[in-house]
Amino acid sequence: MNVQFTIPGKPVPKARARVTMVGGFARAYTPKTTVDYEKKVAAIARAAMRGVDPSSAPIEIMLELRMEIPASWSKAKRLAASTGLVRATKKPDADNVLKGVKDALNGICWVDDSQVVVLTVRKLYAAEPCVVVAVRVVEGEAA
Repeated sequence: MNVQFTIPGKPVPKARARVTMVGGFARAYTPKTTVDYEKKVAAIARAAMRGVDPSSAPIEIMLELRMEIPASWSKAKRLAASTGLVRATKKPDADNVLKGVKDALNGICWVDDSQVVVLTVRKLYAAEPCVVVAVRVVEGEAA
């Protein structure tokens, strides 16, 4: 199984669970932005999988986080960012975006995200913000 797809829009990090009090009891919930983004990722992944069942083999996932270049930057700095001379060191953290994408792909590309044995994440500036995801089965036997 090899599949690649693009999630349009700004990369969204997985937010920590929030806690609220309901009827005197603490209730944990996932913020709406995280839930909505994971639903969007899952829908795009399902379409890309074209009905193929989730793999139970070892998995490699590669993410390219294409971050929006700030409009407030000078033309020279925007050009430098688009060519990779200025690196995308601002939020969101790459690992938080990865976590949300991995959770969204559970049961779609793989059975469980513990199967992911190779991770590659790049964060860079681009004209159009998005996340490019590539998932493939890697050689070797699952434990």
